[in-house]
Amino acid sequence: MSADQEAKEDELLALASIYDEEEFHRAGSAKEGEIHLCLELPPNFKLLVKGQKSAEHNISFLPPLVLSFDLPDDYPSTSAPVFTISSKWLTRVQITALCRKLDELWEENQGNVVLFTWIQFLKEETLDFLGIQSPLEIQRSGSQPQCEPAQKHAADASGEKSKAQDLDPRAVQEVDAQTDILTQLLDFDEAQKQRVFDGKAFCCGICYSEKLGCDCLLFKECEHVYCKACIKEYFQIQIKDGKVQCLNCPEPKCASTATPTQVKLLVGEDEFARYDRLLLQSSLDLMADVVYCPRMSCCMAVMVEPDSTMGICPSCRYAFCTLCRRSYHGLSHCIATADELRSLRDEYLSSSEEGKKFLEKRFGKRVIQRAVEESFSTDWLKTNCKQCPCCGTNIQKAHGCNKMTCSSCQKYFCWICLGALSRVNPYSHFNNPDSPCYNQLFHGMEMEEDEAFGSDEDD
Repeated sequence: MSADQEAKEDELLALASIYDEEEFHRAGSAKEGEIHLCLELPPNFKLLVKGQKSAEHNISFLPPLVLSFDLPDDYPSTSAPVFTISSKWLTRVQITALCRKLDELWEENQGNVVLFTWIQFLKEETLDFLGIQSPLEIQRSGSQPQCEPAQKHAADASGEKSKAQDLDPRAVQEVDAQTDILTQLLDFDEAQKQRVFDGKAFCCGICYSEKLGCDCLLFKECEHVYCKACIKEYFQIQIKDGKVQCLNCPEPKCASTATPTQVKLLVGEDEFARYDRLLLQSSLDLMADVVYCPRMSCCMAVMVEPDSTMGICPSCRYAFCTLCRRSYHGLSHCIATADELRSLRDEYLSSSEEGKKFLEKRFGKRVIQRAVEESFSTDWLKTNCKQCPCCGTNIQKAHGCNKMTCSSCQKYFCWICLGALSRVNPYSHFNNPDSPCYNQLFHGMEMEEDEAFGSDEDD
């Protein structure tokens, strides 16, 4: 084996031991290969999207530079590697500057293997060499975004104005004019973050077991981590109870919410269908111009015109009042049921002035007044009266003993236990030791010291 062949073989073996298969790929010919180089971005690196509406995106990873190489027979003693550099987010002018820098590094190290030197430069010095700093500007041209350098290119900094004929044929830009660069950059950043997360170990905040990120779920807003087994059970319980708006981070007082994609990843197909349906319904419930058809067999969502109380179901064509959910009654007031009248007073008295006007408009002032008066009367009767056990007439006890005479049916009854009393001897109820009201004839009475006790009997 020649010295060049041995040097090439040693270099390729060294690269294969340093980089994994996703980063370094060696072709079957043993002379060709390519390496994918993800640049290390500084903290809080941003993409700045310019156009009609400017926006910033925080990113941690950019798509890799791809260095493809072919090693000549007389490498490294005489010839340099034949190579290309390709990128999805650098311009051809920038890539050309990198190609020329690799040529300079070969000239400085001619006669020695140079691939590792090139790789280290591209991986660690590209951003500084091209003068790229945060934010990396994404300029929208027409309907699609295109990458633009935030600073001058290195070639421009040296005083040369790049022209089309000066572009290096080894500089390859992988993105065409129809490609949405912004989407590709954000998708790659998300995928790389997930890959890094999957390889780390985390302690679940629920079961306190340590598991790899691939077996965990990350709430993106708060970055709290829980194992998928615990979160799956938590999601299933909430969905079963219909609390689809409460799929929050289990951390106390944390308002981060799981995304629909995260929910779909963990729960079953039927559970996700229920979650999706309830989430849509709860969203519609929050819309002031959406009500539901009151027919139990329909329940279709109905759009309502502003300031209108009429809804027409697009499915069953039922016209109904949006206030009382009964058949549409035009300008007539809603008819309050007996149950509604009982609660109408409390609702009316506790409402604001605007709320009171709404209730008066809905039911009419007379109905509101009647509800309030009847409610007060009912409350007074419950507090001050008892019903005759024989005919049900409300009786108020103003004074006297506990033997009562109904003013309506003239029957005798006990005020204490509401039991009917004998017409012949009503007082036996109070004199019988076996009676629950024994010796309770005057119980609760307030009498003067000189008041005679036998007056009622005399009567």
